[in-house]
Amino acid sequence: MDAVFWIVLGVVLAVAEMFTFTFVLIMLSAGAFAAAIAAGLGAGVAVQAVVFAVVSALALVAVRPVIKRHRQSALESGETPMGVEAIEGSTGLVLEQVDAEHGLVKIDGELWSARAYDGTQVLEAGERVRVIEVRGATAMVWRDI
Repeated sequence: MDAVFWIVLGVVLAVAEMFTFTFVLIMLSAGAFAAAIAAGLGAGVAVQAVVFAVVSALALVAVRPVIKRHRQSALESGETPMGVEAIEGSTGLVLEQVDAEHGLVKIDGELWSARAYDGTQVLEAGERVRVIEVRGATAMVWRDI
């Protein structure tokens, strides 16, 4: 019966992690599954609790920083941005009127479909813009001053 409790707790924590993305609940979930294994091997409740605490703590201290480091963008980690991250923050030239629905800009020699980041802006051909973010294959731009 103890093993079932730990398995249910592990699943609940893993599902809850999907809504937070903090990488804390998933580490606690790993501890719960380790405690379930201990319970399945016949360990007492005190030993199960210790296994849960130790595995959760080790996962939080050892694994979570590695996961967080790999999830950082290049800009956050100080590395040279590549791909879409390199486009964000750069400037471009409007080739076809850009508004909330459509548009075309040239960024670093490449043509990009674009939308105005502020849906009320209308950017005319020839204007300079700054890329705020990239959504899919569309550059969200703002009038560059």
